[in-house]
Amino acid sequence: MARRGRQREILAIAGPMILANISPPLIGLVDTAVVGHLGDARYIGAVAVGALILSFAFTALNFLRMTTTGLAAQAAGAGDATRLRTVLAQACGTALYLGALLLVVQVPLGAFALRLIDPSPGVADAAWNYYAIRIWSAPAALANFVLIGWFIGLGNARAPLAMVLTANAVNVVLDLVLVPGFGLAVRGVAWASVVAEYVGTALGAWLVARELALRPGRWLRAEILHLRSLHALFAANAALFLRTLLLMFAFAFLTTMGARQTDAILAANAILVNLQYLMAYVLDAFANAAESLSGRAIGARDRTGVTEIVRECLVWTLVLAFVVAVIFAVAGPLAIRIVTNVPAVIDAAYRYLPWMIVSPLVCAWAFLYDGVFIGAQRPGAMFGVMLVAVVAVFLPAWWLTRGFGNHGLWFAFTLFNAARGVQQHLLFRSWLRSGSLLEVR
Repeated sequence: MARRGRQREILAIAGPMILANISPPLIGLVDTAVVGHLGDARYIGAVAVGALILSFAFTALNFLRMTTTGLAAQAAGAGDATRLRTVLAQACGTALYLGALLLVVQVPLGAFALRLIDPSPGVADAAWNYYAIRIWSAPAALANFVLIGWFIGLGNARAPLAMVLTANAVNVVLDLVLVPGFGLAVRGVAWASVVAEYVGTALGAWLVARELALRPGRWLRAEILHLRSLHALFAANAALFLRTLLLMFAFAFLTTMGARQTDAILAANAILVNLQYLMAYVLDAFANAAESLSGRAIGARDRTGVTEIVRECLVWTLVLAFVVAVIFAVAGPLAIRIVTNVPAVIDAAYRYLPWMIVSPLVCAWAFLYDGVFIGAQRPGAMFGVMLVAVVAVFLPAWWLTRGFGNHGLWFAFTLFNAARGVQQHLLFRSWLRSGSLLEVR
């Protein structure tokens, strides 16, 4: 494929995914802003802590999206519409099972997480109110991971965009109705998120039916329940689960160490973490393109195509990272003032904002290569990279710089992201030289 055609294909996926990806963190900022103007830092901290618990419960299971994307991309590259149905059915079944399991263990899970984070009593009470409601969105949240991953694997970025924008529009409207209107505070924010997740799932199911009508194939029960393919799916999911758990540990560690300083630093870190999420989701647009296109190229055994896709996506990711860094430098202080009017929180957030300006340029490599590794279905390598970055880089760096307080904490987190990108780049080059990259998994 000509370079111009390749770029059009990349942008056709990345363009809509930028909008789809930035929507969730923007909603996080809206949630924080709604409670941030209630006049008490503990409300911001409560949403941060409650959302952190759910990040372990939901985001730790985001391997469902990643595995589904890689498998669907390779099936699409091979032109196997029946396999596409099998991937969807197996992934959805896994998502619903895990969602039900989370509902069963919700009380001990939440209680353990609160004891681990150990926020102030006022924050803990409000965080529990948020968590106890929001957890009921678990089946829908996990099903949405699968549906979005499946669409990305097919190169259809418009369907995830429609799902996410619709769900988040519902979330914003209900935030404004339930919090300022009915005075439900963090409970209102939680109920808004629950309803929004199920609306997104309903729309996603309808869009899947439309997509399958265009791709004739069969639902083969024997294939869906085939033990060998299920074992391979669960093995990949297990590695990605451990990898994601390590990533969430890094975020949890950041929040927990902030909580053990002051409520103002906890709230400031919550705002900055939302900016980090926003940056990650923006840069992930080209990682999403790399997931789909590299996966399809591997399914078609196109080595040159894989190389060109990675090169083009990396260039676009670095350009976008520079733009995001400039935006944070110029508009970061305004964003902080919009989110909260608590002086102590504003001062603390200003103090640590420079780490957000540096972050996009450091993280760009790791985010892009995450997409490539997903398309290549290399979950074991992704886990290994994350393990080294957390155990050998993040924790030692924090220990050595803990005397610098929150600055030391953010330095360690930045070094952790740099270590991920360096390892992934070296692994990718090694696979390319050996020819093992084209092994379909």
